[in-house]
Amino acid sequence: MGSSDVETVFVAGASGGTGRATLRLLSSRVPTVRALTSTPSKTDDLQAAGADEVVVDDLLNPAALAEALSDVDVVLSAVGSNITDVWSRDEYVDGAGTINLLDAAVDAGVDAFVMESAIGVDDEPASPLATAFDVVIQPIQRAKAEAEAAIRDAPVRHTILRPGVLTNGPRTDTVSVAEPGAKLWGSVSRADVARLMIASPVTPAAEDRTLEVVARPSFPNRALDIEWRLPRSGGSETVTVDTPDDDP
Repeated sequence: MGSSDVETVFVAGASGGTGRATLRLLSSRVPTVRALTSTPSKTDDLQAAGADEVVVDDLLNPAALAEALSDVDVVLSAVGSNITDVWSRDEYVDGAGTINLLDAAVDAGVDAFVMESAIGVDDEPASPLATAFDVVIQPIQRAKAEAEAAIRDAPVRHTILRPGVLTNGPRTDTVSVAEPGAKLWGSVSRADVARLMIASPVTPAAEDRTLEVVARPSFPNRALDIEWRLPRSGGSETVTVDTPDDDP
C-alpha cells in the first residue's frame, strides 16, 4: 500500500487513550478520519480530537458497520476491555467485537487492518510481565488471541501490535519492536503505539506481521530494524525510531 494512497481511515475505540492519540496524529495526515464510539455523548469530543466524522455503533451488536466502512482504506482497531469486564461480561469487544469489525472490513474491501492487542497473547515464549497479563486478565487475553487468529486468516493486509504496559506519557519515538517470543517486557506510551498503528499500513516491513512493542526498558539486541513510514497527503514521511544502546 503506497504512502499517499490512504484517503480514509476508520478508528475503532476512538474514545480510549490510544484511539484519541491516533486521531490527533492522523488529523493532519489523511483527508478523512472516521471515528467509532459506542457512546453518542462523545461525538463532540472526538471531533475536537481530530475526527472528521463520528459513527455511533456497538461492535458487539453492530447495526451500521457496512455503511460506516464505505470507502475506507485502513481500519485501526484500538478497542479494549477494562479489567472489571472480566467479571461482568461473557464476550469482549477485544474478541467478538474485533472479529465483527474485521468481517465488515473484509466485506467492504478495506486494504489494511491494524489491531492493538497486548503482550503475552497466544502461546509464544513469554516474559514474566506477559505471563502476569495472562493470569490477571486471562479471559480478555483469550479473546484477543481469537481476534488475532481471525485477522491472520483474513484476506486483508494486517499488522497486530502487542504493547506492554500502556502509559499516558508523551510520544517518544523510542521503542523496541520484536517478533513474538522475544520476551520483551516493560511499558510504552499510548502515543507511541498510536504512531506505529498509523505507520503500519504504509510500512512494507510491517505487512502481515505480529509485533511486540515496548519503550522502557529498551532491547536493542532483540529489536527489529524497521523503517517506519507515516501516511501523508500527497507523499510519505519516513520516521526514525531511536533505541538506546543499553540492553538490560
